[in-house]
Amino acid sequence: MIDRNWIGKTYGPIKYEACREKMREYAAACKDGRPIFHDKEFGRNNKYGDIIAMPNFAAVYALRGAGLLLLDQEIKLNLAMLVHGAQEFEWFGVVKPYDVITETGKVADIYEKGDLDFIVYEGEARNQSDELVCRARCTFIIRGGGA
Repeated sequence: MIDRNWIGKTYGPIKYEACREKMREYAAACKDGRPIFHDKEFGRNNKYGDIIAMPNFAAVYALRGAGLLLLDQEIKLNLAMLVHGAQEFEWFGVVKPYDVITETGKVADIYEKGDLDFIVYEGEARNQSDELVCRARCTFIIRGGGA
């Protein structure tokens, strides 16, 4: 089992500058043609004054610390046996081009079920005005024991 003493270990702060082109590319990859995610002119004339990021773009900025967790040499997760179990987002605001998003996160829980270990990461993303934009939660499963 993964040592439960790692619960509470923190990652970040990690900064991400939202880029209009990356936001458009993400929407295109998701095959979402709504103009609010693509069209600068449409965006300029809406209440946000620009295009906005798709809600699920949060996977790009709100879970950056989860990558650090996976590679953490103190915890030493067995990546060969790791699978992505779940991912959840709770949104509080929109992300616009040039927003600087700062994500901080932590190991929120570690538990086992049978021969599976679970490690839960929670991240919080805030914009340059320190407004909460998104909370994210990601669960990783390690088959046959975690560390």
